[in-house]
Amino acid sequence: MRKELLDDIGEKELINRLGKFMPKNQTSDDCAFIKTTNENLLVNSDCLVENIHFSDLTICPEDLGWKAVVSNISDLISSGSKKTIGITISLILPAKTEWVWVEELYKGINKALKKYGGIILGGDCSKGNQKTISITALGIQGELKLRRNACSPGEIILTTGIHGLSKLGFMVQNKINFNNNISLSERLIRKSIAHFCRPQVYPNFSTNILKTRSNSKIKKIGCTDSSDGLLQAVQDLAIASNCKAIMNYEKIPKDKDWPEGDKWDEYYFFGGEDYELVFSLPKKWAKRLSKLDQNVTEIGFFIKGEPSIEFKDNKKNKLLNNTPFKHF
Repeated sequence: MRKELLDDIGEKELINRLGKFMPKNQTSDDCAFIKTTNENLLVNSDCLVENIHFSDLTICPEDLGWKAVVSNISDLISSGSKKTIGITISLILPAKTEWVWVEELYKGINKALKKYGGIILGGDCSKGNQKTISITALGIQGELKLRRNACSPGEIILTTGIHGLSKLGFMVQNKINFNNNISLSERLIRKSIAHFCRPQVYPNFSTNILKTRSNSKIKKIGCTDSSDGLLQAVQDLAIASNCKAIMNYEKIPKDKDWPEGDKWDEYYFFGGEDYELVFSLPKKWAKRLSKLDQNVTEIGFFIKGEPSIEFKDNKKNKLLNNTPFKHF
């Protein structure tokens, strides 16, 4: 009898199965919540593996160091962190790796920490066949808890920024040929490469959320980041909160030069590594926030129903046949 492989079950099912070895709901968010006597902590880990997440042909080590930090801080922010304490770094590197590569990697790490806060607390290193950077980040839980399972029917779905740029930057860096009928503007190309190499996050996100909160008794809202793509983020919220998501395609924010077409919609909704925040709020709260923060856009709403996604424009539901990035 053939043994079940990770390739068969996929990343999401793997995480679900690993969850039985942990406290209940420990795997429902990207960060673990640790209660302490004084301020509570948030902890998360992410790893980047050569030829899976990066290649020396498409990203320089300094940019890679920056990106490794940002991917972790994005998870902290999307869980409600008010401050990053620091990170630990574990490296697996081939013995033939040049020292200058490691030095440049750490320069990028330090630049990201200088901008977003935190210090290098320590780590580990070992020899291996593939370069692997694994970072564990520690943050302090803010007043408002952001969790995937806190969305409710009737709430508005919102996102920061726009999506798809990192995917486009990756494709440009990999010299992937586009449709001959598509002419990309130089501005969009430069912007997408910058987004791929040096993604940004929103350290003041919780501040704006709290500024527009009218009821101080509300201590928890639904939120995640779009590291695995916009639709995957919405799906994660829907599943964790047991709601159905209705998406409004016409309200989705896109770059002014973003091409039209099914393939470009696929890049936009499934690209990943944009590290935007995807969350839900009651209608009036959502209106106040989107008025205060021009970087926030309403893109849909939750209703009662089986956890799933549906577009208001039925013609766009064919998008849901696409699959997100797979680690296995």
